[in-house]
Amino acid sequence: MASLNIAAGDLVDNPTPRVPVSLCLDTSSSMAGSPIEELVRGINLFYDAIDEDDDAHDSAEINIVEFNSLAAVVHDFANIERLQRVSAMNARGTTAMGAGVNLALDTLDARKATYSASGVLYYQPWLVLMTDGAPTDDINGAAKRVGDMVSAGKLTVFPIGIGGADMSTLARFSPNRPPLRLEGLKFKEFFEWLSKSVARVSRSTPGDRVKLDLEGLAGWAEL
Repeated sequence: MASLNIAAGDLVDNPTPRVPVSLCLDTSSSMAGSPIEELVRGINLFYDAIDEDDDAHDSAEINIVEFNSLAAVVHDFANIERLQRVSAMNARGTTAMGAGVNLALDTLDARKATYSASGVLYYQPWLVLMTDGAPTDDINGAAKRVGDMVSAGKLTVFPIGIGGADMSTLARFSPNRPPLRLEGLKFKEFFEWLSKSVARVSRSTPGDRVKLDLEGLAGWAEL
């Protein structure tokens, strides 16, 4: 999957306030088979739902960061018209979660700087962290960065456990609410809920507090 660079002209042509969403995804070897296939299917459904919503279509900008033995940007931030659909993801290696989260936060910081330089307003950035295991690297620095940003009102984070994920580790990335475990392989239902949540934010004013659809959690989370 090729990386996409977004021209500054996009921000001038479409000055709508942005919602930057970073999908930080575990693609370690334990995700092989049905889990990663359903994850890819869910991501593409997420893209389709954003595309179909008039407000989110103009506001949402999404990137994908994967982590296995290393962390890497799979897709740079792009609006829905420029985002390439995900054809496949390769499950391999270990679980460098700390490196993945740090890289995702770096990309969010860089995107916010681009918005500011272009005079474009933006909503509180979102970090979606999904994993099915426990980290194989140091997460202390990444967890502190997330906690500091959440406490300062500079980040909304959604840590999601898959299968036998270490929920106590995920809790370190979620200071304001407990992490949630995906029920089975309901990636489709999760990304449908996420798209509706992004659309809800897109219809608000930057700086407003937006209530999440808590009832919708029952459609995909173990409660």
